[in-house]
Amino acid sequence: MRHLLDISDLSSDDVWQILHTAETLKAEWRQGGNAPILRGKALGMVFQKPSLRTRVSFEMAMQHLGGHALYLSPNEISLGARESVPDVARVLSRYVDAIMARTFDHQHILQLAQYSRVPVINGLSDFSHPCQALSDLFTIYEKYGRLAGLKLAYVGDGNNVAVSLAQASAKVGMSIAIASPPGFSVAPQVGAAAAAEASKQGADVVLTTDPQAAVSGADVIYTDTWTSMGQEAEAVRRRQVFPPFQVNEALVEASGNDDVIVMHCLPAHRGEEITDAVADGPHSALWDQAENRMHCQKAILALLMT
Repeated sequence: MRHLLDISDLSSDDVWQILHTAETLKAEWRQGGNAPILRGKALGMVFQKPSLRTRVSFEMAMQHLGGHALYLSPNEISLGARESVPDVARVLSRYVDAIMARTFDHQHILQLAQYSRVPVINGLSDFSHPCQALSDLFTIYEKYGRLAGLKLAYVGDGNNVAVSLAQASAKVGMSIAIASPPGFSVAPQVGAAAAAEASKQGADVVLTTDPQAAVSGADVIYTDTWTSMGQEAEAVRRRQVFPPFQVNEALVEASGNDDVIVMHCLPAHRGEEITDAVADGPHSALWDQAENRMHCQKAILALLMT
């Protein structure tokens, strides 16, 4: 694994190596702290979009492993505007040992990797969010002790998180049903590619417009905001279309599973895609999920930088 750009680039073995490394590093951290395996190493963090979890989880992951993280704000670089993406990659990769970028355009991630001397990590792009999906798999694995044979139901916008969850589920034999309003599902080619991969693992990928059907028999119900950063102009229309896809107590009950867990990558717009009763209720795994971003980030950094 040279870079982490998209889940589709990883093998099933790669995914499991990340999950098992995260498990080991989390246990080590809870037993008193991690060994400083990244001492003397630096991570350059390029942000076009603000973030709580991505920034803090990567910074703390580097600190726990003995390294240093350098935050570069949107105004400091203006990736692709003030300076070309290839030039940023060429310069930054002579200063740091790895680059994490949180961007709008997925092509910027690919260009950074093309021109960088050091590993590049996709911290989020408009197309995919591999770090989120990997840490979500880790959370589900912690809860159930397995992934193969489980069913994840994603309810909401077919955005970058939905794409990465479909790709990641397919790698580990976990079925996924994605329920979105007409016109808001993941791209058909993404669904088809994930379905082809899932079939090798004995799992299914289903795209539907029926949230009740999607959650039936689910072990995990997952949602995300109806309007992502950069889509603010669509917010009013989306609030009119998405209410039937709200994750509320009735939808959780429709799973028919008393042990179902509910996940959200955050930030949550409470009262829109998820209710307070569910986010703070007995099925919620939101806070373990948020913490695990840090532990899975450690695994990614350790595997790419050592």
